Amino acid sequence: MLICPQCNFENPNSNKFCQNCGASLTEKECQQCGVFLPLDAIQCHSCDTVCSEIWLAIAIKEGEEVAVAVDDPKDVEKEDKVEIEGEETKNVEEDKENIPQETPSLFVASYLDSQERYKMLEPLPALFENAVNAQAYVKVIDCQPYQVSPIDAMLANSQSSIDTLVAEAKIPNLAKTYIALQPHRNLGIPLIHDAWQLGNMQVILIEDRSEWVYLLELWQDDKITSLQIIHYFSQMTQLWDLLEPFNCRESLLDLMNLRVDEDQSLGLQRLYVDIRKESEASVEEAPIKALGTIWQALFRESQRTQFGNLLELLGNLESGKIATSEELRSHLQLISTDLQGDNQSEDSENAENVTVASSENSNPTILQLDELEQSPTKIDDTPTIVLPMQLASLENAGLTDVGKQRDHNEDYFGIETKIDKVDLPKSRVAQARGLYILCDGMGGHAGGEVASELAVSTLRRYFQQNWKSEGLPSEEVIREAVFQANQAIHNINQEDARSGVGRMGTTLVVVLIQDTRVAVAHVGDSRLYRVTRKGGLEQITVDHEVGQREISRGVESSIAYSRPDAYQLTQALGPRDNDFIAPEVQFLEINEDSLFVLTSDGLSDNDLLEKNWQSNLLNLISSEANLEKGVRDLIDLANQYNGHDNITAILIRAKVRPNLESQL
Repeated sequence: MLICPQCNFENPNSNKFCQNCGASLTEKECQQCGVFLPLDAIQCHSCDTVCSEIWLAIAIKEGEEVAVAVDDPKDVEKEDKVEIEGEETKNVEEDKENIPQETPSLFVASYLDSQERYKMLEPLPALFENAVNAQAYVKVIDCQPYQVSPIDAMLANSQSSIDTLVAEAKIPNLAKTYIALQPHRNLGIPLIHDAWQLGNMQVILIEDRSEWVYLLELWQDDKITSLQIIHYFSQMTQLWDLLEPFNCRESLLDLMNLRVDEDQSLGLQRLYVDIRKESEASVEEAPIKALGTIWQALFRESQRTQFGNLLELLGNLESGKIATSEELRSHLQLISTDLQGDNQSEDSENAENVTVASSENSNPTILQLDELEQSPTKIDDTPTIVLPMQLASLENAGLTDVGKQRDHNEDYFGIETKIDKVDLPKSRVAQARGLYILCDGMGGHAGGEVASELAVSTLRRYFQQNWKSEGLPSEEVIREAVFQANQAIHNINQEDARSGVGRMGTTLVVVLIQDTRVAVAHVGDSRLYRVTRKGGLEQITVDHEVGQREISRGVESSIAYSRPDAYQLTQALGPRDNDFIAPEVQFLEINEDSLFVLTSDGLSDNDLLEKNWQSNLLNLISSEANLEKGVRDLIDLANQYNGHDNITAILIRAKVRPNLESQL
């Protein structure tokens, strides 16, 4: 089954184009420059951007039998074909006789599997072919990226348990632990993509994290403060309990296996799975003090000085005074509370010298490790470490399009941002202020487009004069801005003696950002969405239209929207004076990396974002994603599925990190 990269429609494997949207299923698009490339291309030939997802293949051999690169042991004597850098394919058994003993039978650009799906980017180690009880790692690309994950497909189509699938040799034993831990990927568990047998060799494909920074390297950075260290220790303690039933706690005891992603979140490069222990009833596991040993190694290797409370905790771990993970979590929580108290006192003393963020932004944010769903362990009292957040970066992109059926564009938008970076001895802070306005005009030519542009210019001018403090404007100030925009348009309607449908007007959604604080006001059916990795897509605003009004009065949704006037606006800027509009104002906190999306109804109609956010919005949270291309893709998507109206979108990407200012 082929999953369309544009609309996520499920297509038969034989399709060359999506039967739903027409997108190509034989090419992929460079996310940086938009050039179309072969599915097996590693880099874009136009801009050199890496455009293939790279997977890490882990191969484990057991026993004395020499492995042959076939999917099933019974196929060893049959002809199998391996492509070697464009040369004519050869019989595997013939190759085995002709290749020297210490040369691997699979080279760069050959396929690791008989289905010719995974192309190797590097050769297997030279001595691996004839080795016994050995492991090897090799990077591969998926040359069929639109195919569903084989693991997902197998599990979805089978009524058998994982243990049964392993027993039937449908899934290698090595993959069992990875599959069981997939619900906890948010705690740092690598994603598994595929798994199979190669003779006496088990192969699994997992997420490649080789480009992630080592936790040890992060430890050497003076900007990583005591509170963040405690946060990492708390996450490792939670992982300790999670990994215990699978006998792979050793995954936490190798410094080279501890990595951090672009958002400085901890992750394991791989799981240290001893498949020989899987069937044993009981296995002697390392005591909890082993965590203390690896933590001491982090300090020793980074030449970083341990601080008071943590020094005592490590000593208690070593002596056995702390003997359980529950006791360890409790001690970490106490240290975290003490550090936050010290940090708040220090902030008060230094407030007159350096202002890192406004006072209304300094309220602590709860940063809680995600709860374990269906956890094999009983972790009932996982601690919540309360951390304030600070802005790391703020980026945006906006675009408007006339659509396929209109002859002129009545949408209008405006963006104003000011970003300052403050470098301090122990931290680097981004201070930012942003104003984002989107309007969808109405009233025909020389009506709607005038109203939308006038609303944007009025709001910009108002906030230039009335937003000068360090924090966000108050709700009253923001409402007054909307009232002034409404009055400006209403005055023109009155002066020109416009009446009925000839009266021009516009919808409005306006977003103000000050560091990690957000204010939003809206009138009409232009919307604000928020996308986060944890919460997914969330519609922040509620449309001012008849259908929604009826729902608020207790009418069922299906009945409310069966009315012929269900989508008629109940509020808009311009047609009536200020007594007839009631702009809604909300305040939000940015607690995690977020993507905010302002849209006109040309994009949001027909639940277009609700249906496509995972393919078109979720990836834009990453700093590596190009927002300009992302907003172009949204316009193209709307033209493909809507197109009946003007289309406008503004994307805002806000990246945050813990605000850790305590002294070491």
